[in-house]
Amino acid sequence: MMERGTVSTTAAPTPARAPQPPRAGRRQWAGLAALMLPVLLVAVDGTVLTFAVPSIAAALTPSSAGLLWAVDVYPLVLAGLLVTAGSLGDRFGRRRLLLVGATGFGAASVLAAFAPSIGWLIAARALQGVFGAALMPSTLSLLRNLFLDPQQRRLAIAIWAAGFSGGAALGPVVGGFLLERFWWGSVFLINVPVLALLLIAGALVLPESKAPQPGPLDVVSVVLSLAAMLPLVYAIKKLAGGGVTPLSVGAAVVGLVAGTVFVRRQLRRPAPLLDLSLFRSRVVRAAISANLLSIAAFGGLLLIASQYLQLVLGLSPMEAGLVLVPGLAAAVVAGLLAVPLSRRVPVRALVVVGLLLGAAGFALATQLGTGTAVSTVVLAFVLVAAGAGLAETLTNDAILTAAPAERAGQASAVSETAYEMGAGLGIAVFGSVLGAVYATRLALPAGLDAADAGAADTLGGALDVAGRLPADAAAALADSARSAFAVATDTSALIGLGVMLLAAAVVAAVWRAPRS
Repeated sequence: MMERGTVSTTAAPTPARAPQPPRAGRRQWAGLAALMLPVLLVAVDGTVLTFAVPSIAAALTPSSAGLLWAVDVYPLVLAGLLVTAGSLGDRFGRRRLLLVGATGFGAASVLAAFAPSIGWLIAARALQGVFGAALMPSTLSLLRNLFLDPQQRRLAIAIWAAGFSGGAALGPVVGGFLLERFWWGSVFLINVPVLALLLIAGALVLPESKAPQPGPLDVVSVVLSLAAMLPLVYAIKKLAGGGVTPLSVGAAVVGLVAGTVFVRRQLRRPAPLLDLSLFRSRVVRAAISANLLSIAAFGGLLLIASQYLQLVLGLSPMEAGLVLVPGLAAAVVAGLLAVPLSRRVPVRALVVVGLLLGAAGFALATQLGTGTAVSTVVLAFVLVAAGAGLAETLTNDAILTAAPAERAGQASAVSETAYEMGAGLGIAVFGSVLGAVYATRLALPAGLDAADAGAADTLGGALDVAGRLPADAAAALADSARSAFAVATDTSALIGLGVMLLAAAVVAAVWRAPRS
């Protein structure tokens, strides 16, 4: 026993270090390569269709609403099903769900390729959304379980996110090549060989993973999630285009009521479809908002720029695709740079910088209506795409890190829902504003019959109608249509500028960097 006043010379026990997570090896990186296939496929599919819009408008002669639905229905259906798909992956196996999604997506792509009408194409795109919902959460949740080391996981997420931008860059080039040589449906057939390769590679190198005790599937919650998401998305589409009707308001009310019931049900159940504790973190809430808005800006400007380059400046699909490649490459580079930058700069600051880059891009895009040069389009898109690439890598990592491994499917679904809702809302809002302003500014020459007047409610349709008119009437219609579209692009870009500035302010205020 020590006497009073003596000092012990025995060293205090050193606290045990937390075990370091195992680092990924060759098999895990090979698994990442396999997971890049569906990412590239979905990204290529989205941008290919955007560039095929003029060809679809000429071949199927849809209304402006029908054409917008053909582009927009896929990401919106996908967004509505992601929560359910993520939970199914946690319960029944993420690799299994990935392979089921790949098979169904390939079949839906064939149906879209040979669509004889705009209604058929919309239905096939919706079916792609159903199976796409099985693909995307599975990729990110499998990645979460393949890479346990935080730095390796962030790098893997950066590569995964770069796959979206790389696929988007590849899409216009491949799409332009196909559209100049084949019919518009050929852009969907490129999915088939990629999906076949995924089925083989996935079975060989991807391990199965699922939650150890997932609990039973709550069918009522599945129905409620759909009843919340789909009416809300429909209402946003209609309200964004100025369509304040009893139907759009009623859809918004139905979606909000179903969403409220869904949230209350999740809070009461021991094994919820969606673990709402993820949203208690201010970092997660800010990350979701930044993810959604940056992708909305990216998708909206891509829609505007692709049509502007082809229909106003007269570039071919291939030429327009090449013009946008620098911006899509900037998104890849920015996403990869996010990894080393995040070791020296707070993540919150980097995400805000990404949103401000998007704001700068939209500020430049407000000059498109003045007959600006192609270089301005390139620079505007580079800024918006780089901002989206920087923000997406960091926000996805923040959301995944906040969830335990057994909830990876749900966390991935939340992240993917933000991405797809952003892509869908970007197209819906910017496309609706574009169409509404265009319609109010368009002056039709006298003597058009009802069919030609209806066909002229899109710029592509107006130019097609002008080709059948006498010279004077054709020139008047084409000039009016191009002028109306230029004003519409400026208005859409101004809205994008305001949204990006507001998003940067909100993220800066809400996101608090976690203490080390």
